[in-house]
Amino acid sequence: MTKATDQLGSQAATDVVTRTSEEAGMRIDRDVPIVMDDSLVIYADVYRPIRDGRYPVIITYGPYAKGLAWQDGYPGPWQNMIEFFPDALEGSSNLYQSWEVVDPEKWVPDDYVCVRVDSRGSGMSPGVLDCFSKRETQDYYAAIEWAGTQPWSNGKVGLNGISYYAINQWQVAALKPPHLYAICPWEGSVDFYRDGSYHGGIPSTFWGGWFEKQCSAVQHGLGSRGYENRAAGGWASGNTELDEEALVANRADLGRQIADHPFAGAFYDERSGLPAEIDVPVLTSGNWGGQGLHLRGNTMAWELLPEGNRWLEMHGGPHWAEFYTDYGVKLQKRFFDRFLKDESNNWDAQPPVSLLVRHVDGTFTARAEKSWPIPDTQWAPQYFDAQAMSLTDEVPAAAASVTYRAQQSSLLFSKEIEEELELTGPMVAKLFVSSSTTEADLFVTVRLLDPQGEEVVFFGALDPHTPIAQGWLRASQLALDPARSVPHRPFHMHDKADPLVPGEVYELDIEILPTSIVIPAGYRLMVEVAGADYVYPGEATTQTMIAVTMTGCGPFIHPGRDAAEYNGEVTLHTGGEHASHLVVPRIPRR
Repeated sequence: MTKATDQLGSQAATDVVTRTSEEAGMRIDRDVPIVMDDSLVIYADVYRPIRDGRYPVIITYGPYAKGLAWQDGYPGPWQNMIEFFPDALEGSSNLYQSWEVVDPEKWVPDDYVCVRVDSRGSGMSPGVLDCFSKRETQDYYAAIEWAGTQPWSNGKVGLNGISYYAINQWQVAALKPPHLYAICPWEGSVDFYRDGSYHGGIPSTFWGGWFEKQCSAVQHGLGSRGYENRAAGGWASGNTELDEEALVANRADLGRQIADHPFAGAFYDERSGLPAEIDVPVLTSGNWGGQGLHLRGNTMAWELLPEGNRWLEMHGGPHWAEFYTDYGVKLQKRFFDRFLKDESNNWDAQPPVSLLVRHVDGTFTARAEKSWPIPDTQWAPQYFDAQAMSLTDEVPAAAASVTYRAQQSSLLFSKEIEEELELTGPMVAKLFVSSSTTEADLFVTVRLLDPQGEEVVFFGALDPHTPIAQGWLRASQLALDPARSVPHRPFHMHDKADPLVPGEVYELDIEILPTSIVIPAGYRLMVEVAGADYVYPGEATTQTMIAVTMTGCGPFIHPGRDAAEYNGEVTLHTGGEHASHLVVPRIPRR
């Protein structure tokens, strides 16, 4: 047993005892101290094989409390897993399951060591909780190097986890820790401004609510006011009892920080990944339904990675599910077996891109591709016709326009699909718009109707009624970065706002996030242009999951915009020299 005592400023000293036990065929070291470069001590749990030896390491570092059981912290998603993905729970007691990290009972038997580290300020680790900050990334680097030099380590460390535990992989891997050999960011993001904080420059409320529900709820210092540690006993946020004033002082207000930084810049750069700087093998996995946070950071990051040791996998369904199913675990193990164990397992024959192509009935077809976007994509413009409110393959000869009240109504353009059509890849909307005010927020949603007129939606990453694809842009931030824009993905500067001149027509290029859908003949492809979030029109319009009521966009919504400025009359111009259109990724029949 080892004993460490931590002191941070006015925070009371907390005695933490490292304990080792044998449980469920594993040797578990709990609350192992790791000393940071500023002398702060953070704590990890280590799950390893009982027999002595040197093994590859899978490590995670994050703010969700390593001692909080998934069942206790997220009972809604847990019940969803039990009901719809039972294979994810099979072969495990599930006592050691934690949110968005690997289940050690499924990895330790295959000779891996699993390390879970509480980030500073969370769970058992004291300090100031400052999510995605440079300080956190430095700590993660130190934890990786610590894990790579322990007597039970073979010196090869891999990163594997969902969402938060994917996002910070992109950050720390760019620093090139010497003992880091491979990473698997699963449904994360890479651009902290564009992927989740400001969609097209429009502020999302997600991070503020997320921080309150998922981070401050397990902040270090809650003691008995927090969650119990189901597997080890005691409290997941430590035994220290800090008062509310001390807790507030020990955490950065992420929602306020984001609100105080409305434009891209140093604050977001510090919290974003740099895929181009990563030199280890990468398996990045995204979700077609993760439009608000868990999609762009996988596909775009794959494009930015150096060619060679990069693999992209895309699937659908709930955010966390495929990470834990047999499908996901087998894929992850093949990847890490190759690069952490040097096993000859035919991974080198793994296609660079593996897609689960989505069908309207919610089923998927597995397919291998050579690159992303798919090389033989037929980029097909679908032109808006304001006279017929339709989509056409040709530019309407007659110029026309149609006006809507931004936050109260929308425009719907559609066309019937005459023969089966697969759309897989990113999209781009080019819209010519004018506004009665000095601002206009554009919400572009690609939707699908069946022959009876019912909307086709999917259980997306979080929302049970997720549309085909979404994109956003604040018109005052239309300026593009020519160095980072590509034909299938406009990249906006978002460094300032240039107010619109009321009545003047502006040309907007809007990034529509990737999708995959095989559309049968007789269905209708529909594009909605609005000034507010998409709302699912069906009877079951809400569902509560992760303590958020969802109506089509999950928790990734954009309320609170001043009506005087953002509820003006917006006019969309079509045809002639104002050929507004959506470019879709048509895939030739295989």
